[in-house]
Amino acid sequence: VSNISKQMIPKVEAYHKRKLSDKFFCVYLDATYLPLRRDTFEREAVYIAIGIKPNGHKEVIDYCIAPSENIEVWTDMLQNM
Repeated sequence: VSNISKQMIPKVEAYHKRKLSDKFFCVYLDATYLPLRRDTFEREAVYIAIGIKPNGHKEVIDYCIAPSENIEVWTDMLQNM
């Protein structure tokens, strides 16, 4: 798992830095809590932005993980998009 994670890091970073080429009709923002195994098995917030294109196609625009849901994380995520 460690080796797979190391291989995925550049791909995940590229995903977050990619240019959004299409226009979106609507953007949904939401967060949900999932149990994540880091130092403990705490539940952490997974933030997600989903865009809907004019043709109805849905696309995950961006996501991030943080210990809890708060305005600072939403602000950073939206500014990075």
